[in-house]
Amino acid sequence: MPSANRRSNTRLAVAAAAVTLALVGGFFLWRFIAEAGMAQQPWFSGYADVTVDPPYDLAGTGMPDSRNVTLAFVVADSSQPCAPSWGNAYSLDAARDALNLEQRISELKSDGGAIAVSFGGSVNTELAVACQDPVQLQAAYRSVVERYSPSTIDFDIEGDALLNGPAGERRAEAVAALQKEKDGWGGGLDVWLTLPASPRGLTDDGIAVVDQMLAAGVDLAGVNIMTMNYGSSRGPSQSMLDAAVAAADSTHDQLSISYQRVGTNLSSQEIWSKMGLTPMIGVNDLPGEVFGLDAAGGLNSYALQKGIQRVSMWSLNRDRECTAAAADGQASHVCSGVQQEPGQFAKALAAGFEGKLR
Repeated sequence: MPSANRRSNTRLAVAAAAVTLALVGGFFLWRFIAEAGMAQQPWFSGYADVTVDPPYDLAGTGMPDSRNVTLAFVVADSSQPCAPSWGNAYSLDAARDALNLEQRISELKSDGGAIAVSFGGSVNTELAVACQDPVQLQAAYRSVVERYSPSTIDFDIEGDALLNGPAGERRAEAVAALQKEKDGWGGGLDVWLTLPASPRGLTDDGIAVVDQMLAAGVDLAGVNIMTMNYGSSRGPSQSMLDAAVAAADSTHDQLSISYQRVGTNLSSQEIWSKMGLTPMIGVNDLPGEVFGLDAAGGLNSYALQKGIQRVSMWSLNRDRECTAAAADGQASHVCSGVQQEPGQFAKALAAGFEGKLR
């Protein structure tokens, strides 16, 4: 039989071990809860076109309380296909000097805001299309991430870039490697795809882009659909809001199948939490398509009801009334083309989406 001292020492050792386990377990439980809570917190981040004149005021009062901004668009420099640029108009250094971009970002972050960076867009050339060297492509993406330190990057893939399968493979491999690097640094990197959609959902080429990313091992934070510019895919009696809801419902089902193809079975709610919606506010690019404030409120309610993770809009630069009617009803880069107060679309779409970008 053990002595009293040995029994006492044993009790102390057991108690110490129990405390240690409790502390360690508590830490991991806290971390799990914190990370889960962060992941589940829906967020709004409107796009700001970096190259539009006048520059969007990142410190402006028209921004939602979350103060998240998605800066657009990083593309290939037409004279150096593996060099990133802002809109093929400014090198990263030129944007620092001419647009004071880094100082503006710093001030936004100091005021509690955060940024995401979006690559691609509807004009110019996405880096993976122009840069055919996988090592240089990864270096180009890395240079942007290291320079601006976003927690979230977004790939707006449309037009010719959407049809370019080899570019999609290069992009997916480079992003997977970069995400793995970032995880190794302890920072993590959320990756979103932004893709065109019709009321029938993603196109076959859009689904292929999702599949490429998943097959390459990219941990996709989500797929954000562009609920805009539907053309003939929108029925004659279908409103812009109805078309957006139909596009989201269809995309939800398509994403479930994409994840199943890589052996991941997600619940319906898990799929909704990996989706984003981005309307083009006011007058769209195609004739007869106008996304008004009532539609913005309706889309916000739908997104909250479904548990959608992200709402964005194109664009923050346009979130104000035009000083004069846009010629022939054409969409403007700097105003919405509808009657509104400054920042009114962002306020309507952001309601309830109070999460912060990491």
